[in-house]
Amino acid sequence: MEFFQSAYASIRALAMVTWFDIGGTPVNFFKLAGLAIILSAVWRVGYVFERTVSQIGREEGKEVTPGTYALSRIGRYLVWIVGVIVGLGYLGFNMSSFAVLGGAIGVGLGFGLQNIISNFVSGIIILVEKIIKVDDFVDLQSGVMGRVAEINLRYTRITTTDLIDVIVPNSEFITGRVINWTLGEPVRRLHIAFGVAYGTDKQLVREAGIAAAMSIPGTVRETGREPDVWLVKFGDSSLDFELVVWVGADAIGSPGRTEASYLWAIEDELAKRHIEIPFPQRDLHIRSGKLAVSLERVGVAAAQ
Repeated sequence: MEFFQSAYASIRALAMVTWFDIGGTPVNFFKLAGLAIILSAVWRVGYVFERTVSQIGREEGKEVTPGTYALSRIGRYLVWIVGVIVGLGYLGFNMSSFAVLGGAIGVGLGFGLQNIISNFVSGIIILVEKIIKVDDFVDLQSGVMGRVAEINLRYTRITTTDLIDVIVPNSEFITGRVINWTLGEPVRRLHIAFGVAYGTDKQLVREAGIAAAMSIPGTVRETGREPDVWLVKFGDSSLDFELVVWVGADAIGSPGRTEASYLWAIEDELAKRHIEIPFPQRDLHIRSGKLAVSLERVGVAAAQ
């Protein structure tokens, strides 16, 4: 028994030994262990807070509303910030220590942390203004296109139509061009280009295009948004048309597949009406005098 008491006293004495000082505050094992417990508890409380707010704001049978999502995310980060401040206070930080830490952060910002701070501020702007929401379909200036899967303070996760997750810094949404296909209206208009041979009956082409559009399930059929066919250009080898069609939210989420479906249906309808899709053509005009001289030169060269 005396051995265990002696061992406990030795371990306690070692744990109480000051390892280092931070701004004049001694730090030992017990201080660090207490800080780790506080930070772990705060981390867990932050996630519980986010999940609780999401569950409260969720309507039956529907997803979390954008406002509730923003509140839950910002609230989680606020809980973490408060927890870190409490933990540092427990560790013994005083105002002079915070001044030293602030100076170190300032030096770090000068060496490159400004990009991280920019992404954090951009994340807060996105969550507060709700210009981008989870499940929105976006097209970024960098070429990334897909559905918003997750919004964090530093980055946003975009899932493409090929189910590839792309991590995009939040500052790109603030400083670059962003096309949000589903921000306001739940429908969008597409322009599907195709061409037919010169001399084709335009009414037949229009009939084929509208029939193709009506055969696709995602086509909007409401009054004022019916599909139409426009003659847009006299091409080198073809009359160039566009199938102008409104599509719903499901079709917007897969623009490549949607356009391919309309092109497939257009080709089927054109074939039913025996409408030709032309190949590129070029007319070559040769003057006989120059042709004879050229042939004579070729013959002389071959004889040599």
